[in-house]
Amino acid sequence: MVTLETPRLTLRRWREEDVAPMAAVNADPEVMRWIRDGSVRDEQQTRDGVRAWESEWESQGFGLFAVEIRPTGEFAGFTGLSVPNYLPEVLPAVEIGWRLGRSHWGRGLAAAAAVRFGFEERGLERIVSITQVGNDASERITTKLGMRPVRETVNPTGGRRVRVFELSSDRYITSTR
Repeated sequence: MVTLETPRLTLRRWREEDVAPMAAVNADPEVMRWIRDGSVRDEQQTRDGVRAWESEWESQGFGLFAVEIRPTGEFAGFTGLSVPNYLPEVLPAVEIGWRLGRSHWGRGLAAAAAVRFGFEERGLERIVSITQVGNDASERITTKLGMRPVRETVNPTGGRRVRVFELSSDRYITSTR
């Protein structure tokens, strides 16, 4: 089982008790505003998502981490890596993603640990981030991760315009020296 720790966070695999707090995150319209078509998700949809995320861990050797606050053990949401099958034009690719409850927004960069894991532990050659055009907060995160925009297109699952950012392993290595 892969577990990553930062000074403030633990990134770990999913547990059954994570479904309810993740469902609460997924039920918040403000959190979901920039996810696909903006629809919220219920507990069963969240449970199905967690199963799919865990399946990706088994098949790919990476996936989405449950994020908890180290000092308190409080569940915050997720960050991690996945294959963006919903946007075939960028494949082959691995995407960095995150979804945190609003009370955890703007407190640091949980995604940086997942990017580091992808390059340093899994040997990925590039990582992409796909953000909806207009989602300035997510674009700021991608910029802090060292990513650069490479194209705009339309997400076929939500019909919204998205911007694709990219970070190569060479650029990552150069920026961490």
